[in-house]
Amino acid sequence: MTYSEVIKQDHPEGTMSVKAFKLVSAVEREMLMGDKAHINIECIECCGKNLYIGTNDCFIYHFLLDEKISTAGKVTFAATKQLHKYLGFKKSVTELKAASALTRLLVLCDNTITLVNMMNLEPVPTGARIKGAVTFTLNENPVSGDPFCVEVCIISVKRRTIQMFMVFEDRVQIVKEVFTPEQPYAVAVDGYYLCLALTTQYIILNYNTGISQDLFPYCSDEKRPIVKRIGRQEFLLAGPGGLGMFATVDGISQRAPVHWSENVIGAALCFPYVVALDDEFITVHSMLDQQQKQTLPFKEGHILQDFEGKVIVATNKGVYILVPLPLEKQIQDLLASHRVEEALVLAKGARRNIPKEKFQVMYKRILQQAGFIQFAQLQFLEAKELFRSGQLDVRELISLYPFLLPTSSSFIRSHPPLHEYADLNQLTQGDQEKMTKCKRFLMSYLNEVRSTDVANGYKEDIDTALLKLYAEANHESLLDLLVSENFCLLTDSAAWLEKHKKYFALGLLYHYNGQDAAALQLWVKIVNGDIQDSTRSDLYEYIVDFLTFCSDQDLVWKYSEWALQKNEEVGVQIFTKRPLEEQEKNINPDDIISRLNKYPKSLVKYLEHLVLERRIEKEKYHTHLAVLYLEAIFQLKSVATDNCTETTELLFKLRSLLQKSDLYRIHFILDKIRGTDLHMESAILYGKLEEHEKALHILVHELKDFHAAEEYCIWNSENRGLQYRQRLFHMLLSVYLNTGTSDCALVMAAVDLLNNHAAEFDAALVLQLVPDNWSVQLLCPFLAGAVRQSIHTTRMTQIALGLAQAENLIYKHEKVHVRILFLFRLNKKEPQFFFRIKRSVRCAKILSASLYL
Repeated sequence: MTYSEVIKQDHPEGTMSVKAFKLVSAVEREMLMGDKAHINIECIECCGKNLYIGTNDCFIYHFLLDEKISTAGKVTFAATKQLHKYLGFKKSVTELKAASALTRLLVLCDNTITLVNMMNLEPVPTGARIKGAVTFTLNENPVSGDPFCVEVCIISVKRRTIQMFMVFEDRVQIVKEVFTPEQPYAVAVDGYYLCLALTTQYIILNYNTGISQDLFPYCSDEKRPIVKRIGRQEFLLAGPGGLGMFATVDGISQRAPVHWSENVIGAALCFPYVVALDDEFITVHSMLDQQQKQTLPFKEGHILQDFEGKVIVATNKGVYILVPLPLEKQIQDLLASHRVEEALVLAKGARRNIPKEKFQVMYKRILQQAGFIQFAQLQFLEAKELFRSGQLDVRELISLYPFLLPTSSSFIRSHPPLHEYADLNQLTQGDQEKMTKCKRFLMSYLNEVRSTDVANGYKEDIDTALLKLYAEANHESLLDLLVSENFCLLTDSAAWLEKHKKYFALGLLYHYNGQDAAALQLWVKIVNGDIQDSTRSDLYEYIVDFLTFCSDQDLVWKYSEWALQKNEEVGVQIFTKRPLEEQEKNINPDDIISRLNKYPKSLVKYLEHLVLERRIEKEKYHTHLAVLYLEAIFQLKSVATDNCTETTELLFKLRSLLQKSDLYRIHFILDKIRGTDLHMESAILYGKLEEHEKALHILVHELKDFHAAEEYCIWNSENRGLQYRQRLFHMLLSVYLNTGTSDCALVMAAVDLLNNHAAEFDAALVLQLVPDNWSVQLLCPFLAGAVRQSIHTTRMTQIALGLAQAENLIYKHEKVHVRILFLFRLNKKEPQFFFRIKRSVRCAKILSASLYL
């Protein structure tokens, strides 16, 4: 059968989901057997460029394979026949294995393994061979450690027997003979482990320890067993139900099985694929996701093997090679078909076949491409994760959106391109809903990456694009972006904000770039109604607050006038709420007062700030504030007969200032209010002048406010001592009693004063003042308090005296002790002082007894 007949099919490329391999002819029938139709291929071996073929007529053929790649990338093989050798038997050559380290070819024919030279196919001179072999395999993970021998495992013609040999260049040596529970039909070796297909089951057998592990059952009468080593301590087996099962030497499976044909003949490995052969097809399965990826029709195939990554398949008459397409090409094909998951699985699996640095570059690009595919399908979460993992230059994404990149940006898209779209309009085909979703995604993504390493080197592009998106979408985060650290380019951003009438945000941009004058000019226009922007309804208050913390005095003076004209009470906050350091260093209060003279409400607020909050002790500020209070009160009283709330509030402020401050000009203020009805204020001022009798007379006789009179005595005597307070209270009592008339109200006020403040009076003096006709019962609370206070004072005096006497005794006691010590020391030198010591001790005892008592 010719090559074209072998791959004849309904579709030229076969049914596939991935084009992973291409079938290429290696040795045609004519090269091998000419017109001898009875010759069939029984086995093959490939070592480097050397291809060996064993036939049913006991011949071995040696070919050199030369791989050629055209400029278009097409791969072909040219096979050159080197020689052929007849082995002298009448049986088929059933197996060939190359031992390149020994330059030997192991040939199984007529149950005998013969060692022949790989180059001339001549048997070794010693005639070394292994007899009684049904089939054999090499241990690709040898345990001997000798580089000049190979380990061979055979299934012996003896029933249920496995034998292990060491094969050298010109001799063989049996190592181990192992007996199996059933007759073995196929074997693979890894180290000390044998994976065996027995009559009814697969097992793992450690030939060194003899320990075996059952895997799973199968029937050797119904199907051909497959046992293939695919990696260190791992095997591939043909399992029941058309499954390709993976098993480790521990008897477990670390991979999911692949689904192949029930009639599979052979299997080969070309990572990341498992290739299977049956009567009609070659199927390709991924080890990564266990999915079938490709199907190639192939008639009459009966051999499928892999040799150092090269997959060879053969019919009875010809040899073919499955040439793997480059993994990058396979991945790009999958991406072109928008099969992202499969492409990523394949890309991850390719790691072991590609140098690390090259793989990292390739894999990042694949992730980026996959991200754009997901993005185009509006799978934004998946796209974001792929962009992050692939470390996408975010400008690739921004460039899809028209006009978002700054005009000064030097960005050029990746070549070859990561996607097929010119811009967002092409991607969404003009669908406004999709376009809006894409813009929302970009907003979210840029906001996340702008503070990460992804933004390094092009923060201006990112922040400018984000600003444009926020402005266009009227997004609330626009202001947050502008009031925090950002890298928005002024020229592009300003034009965009103006285009979308975001004037307040434009002012913030100017401010961030140090152009406060431009910002204020813009905001003032908004408040004045010259331009429209409803971003902030409290923009006037915002401007005032902005000026409060503005360090540019020229701007403060320029715009404070405008702010005061708008609202005196709010505008004055520019000066009253300024940071204290700024007020003390840069602005003279006198200059502010001069500017505020035409704004009386503001002036009062500012003076209150200086006097009450900053507590500046300057007479002119205190006097000025008191005068302003008075003027405001007089003005209010001139237009209203009754005290309104505002008048009451001003009176309270005036009284508080007059009471607490000692810095204003008392006589000046007193002259201002003389002849008015501000009696309480007059009383406070007389009090400041120590003219308490006048003050109390006003409170008692003019205002008839007895409670205020008592309060006057209290606050005027604060921090002045008990005698001063008693003097004031006695003055008040005298005012009550020395009226010359019998006013019941004054009498009751005097009685209440005495009874409520008994501690503030000298009882003896009071008894001299009160009229004789007052009953004891009337003054009972006062007298009881006075007696109690007198007794308390006496007792406290006695206690103080006792404590003083005790302290005196302690000092005397200590003095005597010191004297005794001195005399004792002196007695050692002069005995005549003995009598003095005795007398001193007697005194000490007396003092101690007194102290105890």
